[in-house]
Amino acid sequence: MPRLPKQHILRTSTARFGRFLAAILAVILAVVPLTACSAKKSNSSSVSSDAIITVNSVEPTTELLPGNIADTAGWKIITQVFDGLVTFSDTGGLEYDDAESITPNDDATQYTIKLKSGRAFSNGEAVTAESYARAWSYAANAANGQLGAAIFATIKGYDDVQNAKGDPNAQLSGLKVIDDTTLQVTLKQPDSSFPYKVGDVAFLPLPSVAYSDMDAFGKAPIGNGPYVLQSWTPDQSIELRRNDSYTGPRNAQNGGISFRVYSDLNTAYADLQSGNLDVLDQIPTSALSTYQTDSTINAFTQKGPAFKSITIPQNLEHFSGQEGALRREAISMAIDRSSITSKVLYGSATPATDFLAPTIAGYSDKIDTNGVLSYNPDKAKELWAKANAISPWSGTFRIAYNADGDNKQWVDAVANSIKNALGIDAQGDSIATSKDFSTQVNQRTIDAAFRSGIQSDYPHPEGYLVQGYDSAYADGKGLNNGDYKSEKFDDYMNQAAKQTDLDEATKTYQQAEKLLLTDLPVIPLWYANVNAGASLQMQDVVFNYMGLLSYYQLTKH
Repeated sequence: MPRLPKQHILRTSTARFGRFLAAILAVILAVVPLTACSAKKSNSSSVSSDAIITVNSVEPTTELLPGNIADTAGWKIITQVFDGLVTFSDTGGLEYDDAESITPNDDATQYTIKLKSGRAFSNGEAVTAESYARAWSYAANAANGQLGAAIFATIKGYDDVQNAKGDPNAQLSGLKVIDDTTLQVTLKQPDSSFPYKVGDVAFLPLPSVAYSDMDAFGKAPIGNGPYVLQSWTPDQSIELRRNDSYTGPRNAQNGGISFRVYSDLNTAYADLQSGNLDVLDQIPTSALSTYQTDSTINAFTQKGPAFKSITIPQNLEHFSGQEGALRREAISMAIDRSSITSKVLYGSATPATDFLAPTIAGYSDKIDTNGVLSYNPDKAKELWAKANAISPWSGTFRIAYNADGDNKQWVDAVANSIKNALGIDAQGDSIATSKDFSTQVNQRTIDAAFRSGIQSDYPHPEGYLVQGYDSAYADGKGLNNGDYKSEKFDDYMNQAAKQTDLDEATKTYQQAEKLLLTDLPVIPLWYANVNAGASLQMQDVVFNYMGLLSYYQLTKH
């Protein structure tokens, strides 16, 4: 297996801030590496460094622009074509990539970023401080309509570029290019998580050629990562090939990655079994009970960082005000998470106890003191009746999902649990493709509850809580797709960002989670495990801190 690049230690101006980062690393590094359930290898011992690895995917929702990525399919591609300031080891340890150092001032309101010299985009253009500053300003500027804009909200000048009809070329005033390898970032408030946050896909740099035609660039991006995009055939495949001029830490151990678009995971699994697909990163529900003993593949499983939920939009009829609060709690208590994860998902998921995940610092199984996440049909009926006294229920509780993902069985199970507990009509609402589903969610045209979840780009509690529920990330500017807005919650997030001691920050994050358990902007369901398979020709199959394939490390005979 390829060696990981040497891990660096963040240089800080205060010992306390250093302890905060070290403590987070200690928690994340405790994660157990992914292991195969079997070792059914091919007889061949030679590994081809030029092999093209075939993997499953669905069609990305949007063009491939770092600031506009809001789906896993797009994330998989863009993070192979681009490198950022930092990366993370397979177990979540922070490592410098383009950055030489990221140094905060005493109160974490300003950071000085030093870049490594000699880094370049695949077209030969140097990666400079300007490459980052201009890309961040473009993504943050509301006139450019990027879905990831809100992650820049703590940078000074963000509020000044939130006019959707303003100058699309306006820059963030908090970014100062000192020279080609030095970028000074001034924040409008303390943010101790910033060195982790820059690991988010929205913080990737762009070459100057992108700004001449951003739409065209998004269809054929030129990056600075271990791969270059060779071709994109919509609804069929996306072909990446090794970037031979790459000098970063993720040196590709294969010749390229072929992302094959599937509308049905069962078809993908059949291709895996027959040797027509090298790696499948999600086992279909129909095979969960048997795949670990399937002699035609190598099987993998591990606890993962994926938080799964159902989002109930704030403006959905019957789900606002006091009536909505009662109904949200009733819905949560009407879901038999334990039974569904064991009988429908065959133990491939763990019932949720908070809004993070077991692999993330700050995770807790003790904050739900009121039993909101426990199955309690009698209490659920009582709460539903109280809501009916305010405004009688009518219609069907619908849960929307994309049909090209493996969602139907668990959505139907959740709907049936709600139906049986509350005595109402509840059902799944199928939308043909992930692209169509995400478009409706992003454009707020979806008139139902819908499947949701978070796998943060950076392994930090802020990546789950701020991005998922902070007001700045609502209204299409982040992952707060239910448009939940709470000044009290936002205040908790601001307090946590100021705290450079992990224990104190964790206390604040958990106070915020207790508020979420009252407001329930989403209904937590479970944490999804990594359940994957590889063909017998595969030699090295590595999964990263997000529970997704570490594509550059894949090898086969």
